[in-house]
Amino acid sequence: MQPRDVLPAPDPHIPVLLTPLIAAVAPVRGLWIDGTFGAGGYARGLLAAGADRVIGIDRDPLAQKLAAAWLPDFPAITLKTGTFSDLDTLAGEPVDGVVLDLGVSSMQLDRPERGFSFQKDGPLDMRMGQDGPSAADLVNTAPEEVLADILYHYGEERASRRIARALVAARADAPIATTLRLAEIVARCLPRPKPGDSHPATRSFQALRIAVNTEFEELAQGLAAAERILKPGGKLAVVTFHSLEDRIVKRFFQLASGAEPEANRYAPARGAVQPRFRLVNRKAIAADPDEVARNPRSRSAKLRVGERTDAPPLALPPAALGLPEILRKGRF
Repeated sequence: MQPRDVLPAPDPHIPVLLTPLIAAVAPVRGLWIDGTFGAGGYARGLLAAGADRVIGIDRDPLAQKLAAAWLPDFPAITLKTGTFSDLDTLAGEPVDGVVLDLGVSSMQLDRPERGFSFQKDGPLDMRMGQDGPSAADLVNTAPEEVLADILYHYGEERASRRIARALVAARADAPIATTLRLAEIVARCLPRPKPGDSHPATRSFQALRIAVNTEFEELAQGLAAAERILKPGGKLAVVTFHSLEDRIVKRFFQLASGAEPEANRYAPARGAVQPRFRLVNRKAIAADPDEVARNPRSRSAKLRVGERTDAPPLALPPAALGLPEILRKGRF
């Protein structure tokens, strides 16, 4: 089928790995879920490749607001408010494919008032859904040991304990309320970066964002929801942006396809359970040099794709996917 024309994107956000994704899930047809709708780039790409309908899901009110201007031109797209952990409930019917683009979107990063970035000053927020406790709430109320665990497990920050001590000391003088103040506190705890290195606060900002939005829990539940709602032969495509996310997705597909090494104590006995997915790409797909040049955000992206079998869904314990266990007192 020849792709149908698509209107230009209404937002500067560029869908990462869209071309290899479409190639990996081809032929595209029937009903699809874009579980991380954002500016709608994947949804429009799926329609152009042959999908009949797309259900978009996003918890960010900004996505709903921006889509209102152009969505009436796309009657085949239905946008729903919610998280992709509930995508099976939100869809309400079996689907032919699910696409998940993990992490924070450009339209969130580029707005200082959302508090995701240390590039410009803004309120320390980081909430994708713009409700519930913010990053400022977490940084200013969590015990030192909890902050250290979050920075270490969610950001792989080796200096987590040093940074946590500095945060607790700084908030004793005045609440940590802005992104630049947080970035400055973290930077003082680490060596000066060499040319070409990432900002010293990169890992800490990632860790806090993941904690605020319960991203790993959402991911595990979203993968399970996709398994429940996909028709036999349906495709699940997941784009990740850092090693922690990719590790969870990789383990999910290994366990669900029977490709996990026998040494994993969480894996069902080989042959005891029929594979629920077939791996479409055994190795993650990365962006080619041309895409990286056009869209630097794609540099760290990885795409993994699986095809659903007719085996019944099987719930996996979170530990099987390698989700970090962080002991918290209350919410944080």
